[in-house]
Amino acid sequence: MTADPRPRTPLDLTAMKAAHRPIVMLTCYDALFARLLDSPDVDVLLVGDSVNQVLAGHENTLSATLDQMIYHASAVRRATRMLMFVDLPFLSYQVSVEDAIRNAGRVMQETGANGVKLEGGQAMAPTVAALVERGIPVIGHLGLTPQSVHALGGYRVQGREADAAARMQADARALEDAGVCALVLELVPTALATAISASLTIPTVGIGAGRGCDGQVLVLHDMLGLNESFTPKFLKRYAELGAAVRAAAHDFADDVRSGRYPDAKHSFE
Repeated sequence: MTADPRPRTPLDLTAMKAAHRPIVMLTCYDALFARLLDSPDVDVLLVGDSVNQVLAGHENTLSATLDQMIYHASAVRRATRMLMFVDLPFLSYQVSVEDAIRNAGRVMQETGANGVKLEGGQAMAPTVAALVERGIPVIGHLGLTPQSVHALGGYRVQGREADAAARMQADARALEDAGVCALVLELVPTALATAISASLTIPTVGIGAGRGCDGQVLVLHDMLGLNESFTPKFLKRYAELGAAVRAAAHDFADDVRSGRYPDAKHSFE
């Protein structure tokens, strides 16, 4: 029997980078999909605050709550023992270090998560260090940080200007020094993401950041073609389940209206 190659602890992510083994991460919000993803093909599940956009129909992630994240992460954990990180939602960690410790600790206690993810650079480094010192693994997030979408002027590539690129590189070093176990880079020019990845011992996981990262993450529903209106340049669809759902609903309606369903095979004597 072949040994399961998936990482079992956050420390394994750095070992994967050292071994030049790309990290495969997918978002997941529920037990059904978590069960389907529980295979050696996927290394890490991220319970993202994007759930509020993908499943709840909100315009951005800002309305996600701590209770909501705990609910979804708990559902994912009931279906799998995979390495799982949970997004800390807006204002659950930015107000004070004490708030961050309390809320991240609650996520860990109530969901069985292996760690949390938070957004921000040098300003968040003391918070990251405080969490790590208390035994809470942290993944950082730079580039397009969705919780700051209004301050960034919308969903657009970050770090194109020289000063912005230099700030992002300094942010990445500060987060590594603070103890993050990995770093998500979102909507970052390929050359910059590659340079940041090469400068760090911790792995980077890209989304719209090119092939120079140490791994890649996509939102599961986007990758499956279920979120049909979302068509950014970086997204590659690996299935068209949105079309399949529409076709199935059409066939079901047709069978019901024509009397073909339920037939004897699908009825009880």
